[in-house]
Amino acid sequence: MNNQQIIDLGLGVVYATAELSLPLLATALAVGLIVSVFQAATQLNEATLSFLPKIAAMIVVLILVSPWMLRRLTSYTSDLYKKIPEIARQR
Repeated sequence: MNNQQIIDLGLGVVYATAELSLPLLATALAVGLIVSVFQAATQLNEATLSFLPKIAAMIVVLILVSPWMLRRLTSYTSDLYKKIPEIARQR
């Protein structure tokens, strides 16, 4: 296994992690922004007010996106297993 293969595997992990976490992080960001604008408009300065809407929105998004996430993770894992013989031959 050479250095380029190690770098490619590491980058694949980073890209897959970013791709799988992006829907949840984007949801938390959008809901947090909306709640912050609402708090600024109403001058309601309660720090815990944003947690419940964020958690609820993230649960809804997780339920909607989880089939795609599972397919993507299964595909990535399958591709990794398919690369094992190729890597073993190069040793």
